[in-house]
Amino acid sequence: MSPTIVQAFEKQADHERLASATYLALSHWCECEHYSGFAEFFKKQSAEETAHAAKFYKHLLDRGITPKLGPLPAPDAHFKDLLDVAQLALELERANSFGIHAAYEISVEEKDYPSQVFLYSFIAEQVEEEAWADKMVAKVRAASCAGALTYLDRHIVKLLTEE
Repeated sequence: MSPTIVQAFEKQADHERLASATYLALSHWCECEHYSGFAEFFKKQSAEETAHAAKFYKHLLDRGITPKLGPLPAPDAHFKDLLDVAQLALELERANSFGIHAAYEISVEEKDYPSQVFLYSFIAEQVEEEAWADKMVAKVRAASCAGALTYLDRHIVKLLTEE
């Protein structure tokens, strides 16, 4: 693997780790604000992002590269309201897509076919990830009263994960 691709994979793995920590912070905020459905959803997202980082590391390791883990900033834990939380989730997913696309572009330029194949599933998954995040923002925006937010919280996992 070229150093450029290795760096792109390490950078994306770091972003996946940051996304995991951020989703955990979102889960904690939601729990504290009594949005247990959102807290559950974000806790699952945190675990998923950790698994994604592990896949990037495994790909590097399988190709004889010892990955470097970059430092991560502490995620924000203070939010104005649930809409701020949902919008941050959407920003995280858009940033993830950007990083994955950048890594793919480099793998094409470098003609690194194993990296291209590896990234296909991430590219496809990001379409789904951005879709649920966009849907979450829309649903939270539409929930204009406490009763609607309570209903949404109770059903958010089902609303965002049903096929």
